[in-house]
Order: sequence, then structure tokens, then C-alpha cells
Amino acid sequence: MIGPLNHIGIAVPCIEEAVKPYREIFGITDITEPKALPAQGVRFAFVNLPTGQVELIEPYGDNSPIEKFLQKFPKGGQHHMCFEVEDIYAAKAHVEAQGATVLNEPRIGAHGTLVIFIHPKNFSGTLIELMETPKHTECDKD
Repeated sequence: MIGPLNHIGIAVPCIEEAVKPYREIFGITDITEPKALPAQGVRFAFVNLPTGQVELIEPYGDNSPIEKFLQKFPKGGQHHMCFEVEDIYAAKAHVEAQGATVLNEPRIGAHGTLVIFIHPKNFSGTLIELMETPKHTECDKD
């Protein structure tokens, strides 16, 4: 049921500052431009690595869940881990049947696919995001 690790989400107070060590210390140049996802109250950018991504997320708008996280950890820190699943609805039903607490109905995430979040109490204090594996079409291959 569970697919590959897609990314680690890091809450940060400022994306522009957070990308600097990835560029300066590791020499990473493949970093996406920040984008807003108002529905989730975040602004995000991805640091692209050979085996996955680091998602840098900062608060966006009122009532951002990242703002609350940064009140506890002002410098930022690991916010979540994201795994891919083939079918988000089947994954949601499965984890709920196993007794896990799903925090939301499937909604569009930063990758443009459906996501859900599983309460940290179910995974030793770690928030887990499940994202539906992006579907590629023939037009995407170019």
C-alpha cells in the first residue's frame, strides 16, 4: 500500500533564507521558485535531490498551521514526512480501518495531487502526509 518516500516537509519562517544553506553548503541549484497554496495556508518551495525532495514551507495568510508550528519552534524544523500511495481514498480507508486518525478529507497538495495527513500520535510524534502518486500522461513525457 505505501509507496516511496516523496519528501520531508520542513517548516521555516522564511523560504528565501532557508534555501541559502542548500545552495551555499551543498551546492544544490535545483530549487523551485516559491509558490502559494492558500487553501492550505502555506507558501512552499522544493529542494530537488536525486532520491526525493525537501519541501520548505512557510506560513501564508491567516490561520496557517505552519504559524502555530513556528510558535513552538521559531527557527523551524521537520514538520512532516510524505509517502506516495496509488489511491488516496483506498489509503484513507485502510489507515482509518487500522485505527489511525486522518486529519482531513483528501485535498489538493503542493504537487497538484490529492493528499491526507495522519495524526502524529499514530507515528511516534511524526505528522505523516500521504499523497496520491502523480498520474503522467503521454503529453507529460516531452
